[in-house]
Amino acid sequence: MKPNIIFYFSDQQRWDTLNESLMPNVWELGEEGLLFENSYTCQPVCGPARACLQTGQYATENQCYWNGIALEEDVKTMADYFNENGYDTAYIGKWHLASDHYPGKGVHCEKTAVPKVRQGNYKYWRAADILEFTSHGYDGYVFDEDGNRIDFKGYRTDCINDFALEYINNHNADKPFFMFISQLEPHHQNDHGHFEGPKELIENYRDYPLPEDLTFLKGNYKEEYPDYLAAIHSLDQNVGRLVNTLKEKGIYENTIIVYTSDHGCHFKTRNAEYKRSCHDSSIHTPLVFGGGAVRKDENVESLVSLIDIPPTLLSLAGIPVPESYSGNILPVNRNDAPERDCVFIQISESQIGRTIRTKDWKYSARAIGSGMLEHSSFIYFDDFLYDLKNDPHEKNNLVNNKMYADVIKEMRELLSREMVKVGEKKPKFYKPLVKHKF
Repeated sequence: MKPNIIFYFSDQQRWDTLNESLMPNVWELGEEGLLFENSYTCQPVCGPARACLQTGQYATENQCYWNGIALEEDVKTMADYFNENGYDTAYIGKWHLASDHYPGKGVHCEKTAVPKVRQGNYKYWRAADILEFTSHGYDGYVFDEDGNRIDFKGYRTDCINDFALEYINNHNADKPFFMFISQLEPHHQNDHGHFEGPKELIENYRDYPLPEDLTFLKGNYKEEYPDYLAAIHSLDQNVGRLVNTLKEKGIYENTIIVYTSDHGCHFKTRNAEYKRSCHDSSIHTPLVFGGGAVRKDENVESLVSLIDIPPTLLSLAGIPVPESYSGNILPVNRNDAPERDCVFIQISESQIGRTIRTKDWKYSARAIGSGMLEHSSFIYFDDFLYDLKNDPHEKNNLVNNKMYADVIKEMRELLSREMVKVGEKKPKFYKPLVKHKF
């Protein structure tokens, strides 16, 4: 029998928040299944990362390289492949792929129901395009597949999870299901400019140790970190509720649960907001494959990209992976998956940036121009080089150090290879225009 697959997606969650004390339930899933220690996004911003998951392609391939670029209505999403292969499909939470970019042009459903043709062909729908516009940390609303508004009262993470539990409890057991749960937490609340953890948990994290990659830089981590951690602990509690429901229904042993995030969070240390940078605080994400249908393995240290998840999910369901997909199949319930020598990251909006990360090195380049007006280039300038083995917190940018000229040359070649592989123009690289200390 084909397994049920649940994809549990947080928003803006750092990789180092996945630990035994803060997330015991997700940690246990990883201990019983697989915990990928080197998982990285392919696009550190909300909408583009989601488009990469739904299409299996990089942002420049699917053309959703900024927030506010809707998926094309006729594009095949993961839901289409699951629907065609005997699965029921459900989407719950934040979508962020239906509203168009420019005010007054195209479709705008930031606070209204997503048109059915823009729901990615998921059959069950309890979602809002921009969930942070239809809700706050407490209270809000989503819509069903027919556009009916559904109000909820209480902490948002709990309520979004309740929709998932409702689906599981009411699901017809004759068919397997693929359910995508897209939580907003721990993402900050845009109109408040503040992370909003559950009120009863915030004080528990007032003295929680700060990550070392933040403390040597200016940012808002001191005031925001307790709420941020409280929100993440709430996510874990809800994963625990989900697992208990699956066990009560007797379907846990035939279910795969994937937990990850779209990108990390650097708390305004690397630029003026929270992500859209090449640094590990922005691109390094938690990733766990667990549940009764996942074969236990050692924690996996190989490099993994968000772009690898769509082909892996299809493979686990016995669905042929489309040739258009750009990622690798991960070693989940199999041992023959190829290992990456690097992960490739496209950065938009804050810059026109491209990054390559190996286990030991990180190199990033940027083009001249606004990341909100252009999305790619063929001329790039060296921006960052980090020796990750000796400088894991990225305190010392080596891009201007002549001693590392050979490393830069090698990393340029690697980055160029990855860019061309996904259809970008073969780039030309030049020495830095701007000097960054960190």
